[in-house]
Amino acid sequence: MMAKTQLRVAVVQATPVIFDLKKSLQKTIALIHECKKQHAELILFPESFIPAYPRGLDFGAVVGKRTDEGRKLWQRYHDNSLVVPGPETLALCEAAKSANAFIALGITERDKINGSLYCTLLYFSPSGELIGKHRKLKPTGTERVIWGEGDGKTLTTFDAGFALVGGLICWENYMPEARLSMYRKGVQIYLAPTADARESWQSTMKHIAMEGRCFVMGCNQFVKKTDYPDDLIPLLRDEPEVMSNGGSVIVSPMGEVICGPAWGEEKILVADLDLTEVSRAKMDFDVTGHYARPDVFKLDIQDQPETIIAD
Repeated sequence: MMAKTQLRVAVVQATPVIFDLKKSLQKTIALIHECKKQHAELILFPESFIPAYPRGLDFGAVVGKRTDEGRKLWQRYHDNSLVVPGPETLALCEAAKSANAFIALGITERDKINGSLYCTLLYFSPSGELIGKHRKLKPTGTERVIWGEGDGKTLTTFDAGFALVGGLICWENYMPEARLSMYRKGVQIYLAPTADARESWQSTMKHIAMEGRCFVMGCNQFVKKTDYPDDLIPLLRDEPEVMSNGGSVIVSPMGEVICGPAWGEEKILVADLDLTEVSRAKMDFDVTGHYARPDVFKLDIQDQPETIIAD
């Protein structure tokens, strides 16, 4: 592993076709083909890109009460979410194979058995296989109305041939134990799809890169109020015209910004990574190696799986 030292990556900051599964899927595949033209070998999409992160919507929920109209809106979101595996993931597998690229894509997943929704990160190999998924451990704030919780069975890395790849979703990245779980799995390219467009998120991306001595790819959507379906715009009330301003970024293992942050537009960030930087950065700090103190600190992660080898 790591025989390959140069890798071209792409971070896709784009606008989903909100609450439209078919058109969001079509746009995602078109963006994969666009990344292929730029010879990207690893492609990252934002959190819940299909069928969109439902920013600004309350789904009629307050403490102690839910409205019928809110339930109908949740049903609409539910019906436009992905069952995994399913026909949509088969189409994405074909796109990954056509692009010959390792792809990580944020979706809202609809569990085919219990019907619950989850904020999920899917992983596709260059050979066109769906090789894994990670469900967000703890939805943040009002996200808990629409999404269930994941567990330790999806906290792993993927041996993509060129590096160990893995990641966490949005504010999972503020959970020290979750980050350490990824470092213990040897993550070298750390993926951080998000819905956080604050300037302070940039500090988080740099901190994780330096803490984990890994490349960090942060990816967000760019969304305006007018991108929502016409019938939903009145529900957004006092939301600003630009509802998610982006902020996608690529950071080196020493915390240096390689590309971005991108603000105020749809944009594909492309960068060539020197993978040897990962080992060089660990000369003076290795959070799970020579800088660890297992005699003092213990972390048990229930059901954490082994690293998955991509074809």
